[in-house]
Amino acid sequence: METDDQAKNRFQSELEFVQCLANPNYLNFLAQRGFLRDRPFINYLKYLLYWKEPEYAKFLKYPHCLHMLELLQYEHFRKELVNAQCAKFIDEQQLLHWQHYSRKRTRLQQALAEQQQAPQQPPQHGNTAAK
Repeated sequence: METDDQAKNRFQSELEFVQCLANPNYLNFLAQRGFLRDRPFINYLKYLLYWKEPEYAKFLKYPHCLHMLELLQYEHFRKELVNAQCAKFIDEQQLLHWQHYSRKRTRLQQALAEQQQAPQQPPQHGNTAAK
């Protein structure tokens, strides 16, 4: 049986490790050292899929890690990560996504703020405007 302290330490370790999976350079490091070919390690990645459940995912600061965790379930993806160019491409795509997301989110927040500042006027009907 696991004590409360052991369960807390395991939770924190797994949380930290899962979030590290959002880093393509770390994935490249794991691939180059053969971890992504090691059956026990691959089984561990499968076990970690429980982080996709909402009661666990709410603790993640880097939700991109869940997508990487999902991709790591595929042998072809694991094999491609040995190539540094693959990791670089993923890194660039993440950066582009975050830049686009930030700009889009800022525009949406500005539009919402402007909408909330505009005075609320009831719509006018055609016959009331003529009176």
